[in-house]
Amino acid sequence: MTKLPFLQRLKDGTPLLGDGAMGTVLHSRGVPMDVSFDELNLSRPEVVTGVHLDYIHAGAELIETNTFSANRLKLTQYGLQDSVGTINRAGVDLVRLAIAQSGKQDVYVAGSVGPLGVRLKPYGRLSKEEARAAFKEQISALADAGVDAILLETFTDHVELKEALAAAHEAAPGVPVICHMTFGGDDRTLLGYLPGRVARELHEAGADVIGVNCSGGPQQLSRILQSMHQAVPQALCSVMPNAGFPQAVGGRVMYTATEDYFADYALTFKAIGARLIGGCCGTTPEHIAAMRKALDDGTRTLPHFPTQETHTIEDVLTNDHPTDLANKLANGQFVVTVEMAPPRAYTIHKLLNSARLLQEAGADCLDIADSPTARMRMSPWAVCHVLKTQLGIDTVLHFPTRGRNLLRIQGDLLAAHALDLRNLFVVMGDPTAIGDYPEAHDTYDIAPSALIGLIKHRMNAGLDQAGNTIGQPTSFTVGCALNMGAEDVDKEINVLVKKLEAGADFALGQPLFEPQKVERFHKRYEELRGEPLKLPVLMGVLPLYSLRHAQFLNNEIPGLTLPTSILKRMEDAGEDAPREGVRIAQELIQQMMGLVRGLYIVPQFGRYDLAADVIDAIPVRA
Repeated sequence: MTKLPFLQRLKDGTPLLGDGAMGTVLHSRGVPMDVSFDELNLSRPEVVTGVHLDYIHAGAELIETNTFSANRLKLTQYGLQDSVGTINRAGVDLVRLAIAQSGKQDVYVAGSVGPLGVRLKPYGRLSKEEARAAFKEQISALADAGVDAILLETFTDHVELKEALAAAHEAAPGVPVICHMTFGGDDRTLLGYLPGRVARELHEAGADVIGVNCSGGPQQLSRILQSMHQAVPQALCSVMPNAGFPQAVGGRVMYTATEDYFADYALTFKAIGARLIGGCCGTTPEHIAAMRKALDDGTRTLPHFPTQETHTIEDVLTNDHPTDLANKLANGQFVVTVEMAPPRAYTIHKLLNSARLLQEAGADCLDIADSPTARMRMSPWAVCHVLKTQLGIDTVLHFPTRGRNLLRIQGDLLAAHALDLRNLFVVMGDPTAIGDYPEAHDTYDIAPSALIGLIKHRMNAGLDQAGNTIGQPTSFTVGCALNMGAEDVDKEINVLVKKLEAGADFALGQPLFEPQKVERFHKRYEELRGEPLKLPVLMGVLPLYSLRHAQFLNNEIPGLTLPTSILKRMEDAGEDAPREGVRIAQELIQQMMGLVRGLYIVPQFGRYDLAADVIDAIPVRA
């Protein structure tokens, strides 16, 4: 039988049947789970070839190479980073050997390529350029060895999958590319994308075949396949489910879906429109043999599937009312905000009394820090909500990205908005290593500038990060961090520009004691950008409390320097040092009044009374 070109075979006749799991079968044949399965192409080729041969005898017409994790990043874990080409070429050779031994020359070879195992920016540390280079290295080896197609499979991040697709187009032009996404139990990707959108984006990016693998069992994947097929009906679709959900039985991982169950679903997938069908985790040559028999049985009728209702993003034309802070910033008013730390207990009476003091002194709003210096404290959500409901004062919720994954971030944002907390200060946050729980989780999915963009351009437009509707737009006002006294002013300006592009509404400036640095920053910004800085900056003012406190700030806080004259004043003040710190802060305010749009007062040691005294020095606001 003449072997048709791969894509032509997918378009003609019955669906093409792929193979099943490789790792499951290798493990069942005595290979431990803690070794590199890909390296077995070199050290135990007869075992790998035997698995391929069993799938061919079961009726598989497409065999995947044993190269799922054979990229530089994953192979580095085993010290095999310099064997990428060797392992991938060997993987193709072993499939070719199995095909030759079977005598079935019409079997296709698919070069298996999985994710890199490292998140891409802005949700991880790996750049797109680095990811593409790693994919190109692996795909080039597979293409040079003569695969009929590249199979990109088990990707949870569709951005990474599109980088792999682009790499395949560059490294193996003319070789068909199959793109398989993996979905969670809610039929969404890890970042919240629905199957229809993933299908459209992959098709537009040039995928020859789009589909789904792994995820859950056949039932879930039939839903996802149907959504993808309906989103892009002209596309060739593929599906390769797990054998149900894994269960731990007697210390072993077991999959419960039977061969007969898979046989029935082979017909289901065919009815939905799949042109390539196979299996993933937990499937065996027995599952593939049952699917082969079902597809070849002309007496079996295909099930009927009604068209599913598709979900579209609703058009929302209205937005919520702006906050007091947003109004004042928009009207050019001078704004005064004071930072408060949540209590280390569940009682809030003392904090309420201090907040009343600040409100009466003239503070426009209160900034509520989130676990400052990584110390365990009450949730700032609760503090903001109590202050707003009991005192009616506007608050700014500090929102650090550190220690939060993307799902929690979006849920927390929705919760904040539901509590009418709509002023946010997005910041990286203090590392847990310096706080009460140095071993606590400290990673993050998204950098501050990217989070600002998510809030301003997605959630404030009624969408989540994945572009799915959240029903109604949020109306957050978002602040960013700024250090006008930075040693490398150009670098600080470049970072600020990213935050401006993301949509920042205002900035909270790091406290400084040299107003001339504010002037320097403004001048350099205009030189670099060709226009004055228009972003409202609420400059940090930190009332000094004692000479020791001043020396600590000067010696141990990066980016914060105190002039010798101020240190001398604090030394000479003796027991009157707290009052001298207030006088210094008041003088700094007078010097900066024409350079900033407001003040961000950061009282130390819970001395909110001193912050109230600082506010007294602020001139009549215009």
